[in-house]
Amino acid sequence: MIRIYSEREFTRIRKACAIIPRALEMVRPSVQPGITTAELNQIVDSFIRAQGAVPSFIGVPGPGGVPPFPSCCCISVNEEVVHGVPGERVLKDGDIVSLDMGTILDGYYGDSAFTFPVGRISPERQSLLDATQEALRLGIQAARPGNRVSDIGHAIEEYIRPLGYGIVREMVGHGCGSSLHEAPEIPNYGPAGKGPKLRPGMCLCIEPMINAGDWRIDVLEDGWTVVSADGSDSAHFEHQIRITSAEAEILTALD
Repeated sequence: MIRIYSEREFTRIRKACAIIPRALEMVRPSVQPGITTAELNQIVDSFIRAQGAVPSFIGVPGPGGVPPFPSCCCISVNEEVVHGVPGERVLKDGDIVSLDMGTILDGYYGDSAFTFPVGRISPERQSLLDATQEALRLGIQAARPGNRVSDIGHAIEEYIRPLGYGIVREMVGHGCGSSLHEAPEIPNYGPAGKGPKLRPGMCLCIEPMINAGDWRIDVLEDGWTVVSADGSDSAHFEHQIRITSAEAEILTALD
């Protein structure tokens, strides 16, 4: 069942969401060559806790008996699509790195992701980041009352496919509010006019994951880190939104 949240509940959801763009802005200067993904994770973890919130990704159950996720952030570099486990990997000049993070505050959840350039990146990598961010904008633009869930993914696909990039199919957006993952699932591709109607009060996470090459993915031996099957670069941007009577409210936007 798709949850419809009250204005009172959204007041609390906004507070959980507002921490994330501040965390991303705070960590941005540290996204430099020479830092490890574990060090970035610790910076964000400390910031979230200092706001009185709890990182929501720690302890998320793994698929098929894989141990729970161990860290505050999913940090994914270059060919890593999502769910990268922070560790001793050192960022290099020219890398791209996505930071995906969640918060719990007073029982409500925030969730957002951003892909950063590390130093000077190639024009090809910059184009991938720009396209993925524009796809997110178009998906959010389609998230209007009266439209259906599939209209979001259709808007993303209509923009991305002519560019020759691959849209990851197995990983999707989702509802988020009183738990991290709620109905509905929101694919980033597909025909328009399918699925539940969008209604004011829905709280959704829209998150295109776009590969520079083929859409297919693999999972590394850690059971978590998703990579592009062909080794091509991947970008990931995510916002949590509220469906209103008009255009969507972006809950994880920086003020």
